[in-house]
Amino acid sequence: MTRALAAIIRRDLTLALRHGGGGGLGIAFFLIVVALMPLGIGPDLALLARIAPGLLWVALLLATLLTLDRMFHADYEDGSLDLLVIAPLPLELVVAAKAFAHWLTTGLVLVVAAPPLGLLLNLDEKAFLPLFATMLVGTPSLNFLGAIGAALTLAVRRGGLLVAILVLPLFVPTLIFGISAVSAAITGPQPFGPPFMILAALSLAAVALGPFATAAAIRASLQ
Repeated sequence: MTRALAAIIRRDLTLALRHGGGGGLGIAFFLIVVALMPLGIGPDLALLARIAPGLLWVALLLATLLTLDRMFHADYEDGSLDLLVIAPLPLELVVAAKAFAHWLTTGLVLVVAAPPLGLLLNLDEKAFLPLFATMLVGTPSLNFLGAIGAALTLAVRRGGLLVAILVLPLFVPTLIFGISAVSAAITGPQPFGPPFMILAALSLAAVALGPFATAAAIRASLQ
């Protein structure tokens, strides 16, 4: 079972690197959104520094949404998903492996890119480590919850917009506590620990429950 899961992860990573458009597309979109923000808000560096954590989290969330429909759609079109469904390996584990591979190629890449892009928004130097930590902990929640929306729209042509509509409400708690934790680390007086722990709990719940909901959505879409 371990070898099979490792093979699925390795396959998805290879396809993502070979075909491109995953992490590279997400970073390009992330960069464009962050670069446009100062143009819309103005040259007030103090204002940019104050709202930078929220802007970076929102930009990361939107960049993640951009790639979610790629998680299962290619396998659905070429018939690979049908083989995975009838394989002896539990579909829930297959989904978890594919969501983890998607996080490695998109979520983790965006997390690494976020602190350097924070320089464009005059992000406080005290916020770099908290920002990286909160995004590292929070992005698995976005990917595993996003997998549910991607599975629900398998049979829909060009369902990217529908995926965004379905999963955006599920992303709101992660967004709120991610921004709260970074803001607490910068300004206080609230401690960093409580919102960060809630963020970690949200991610653990998404990782634990998301594959079951996604597997059920895939079976429903294939019927």
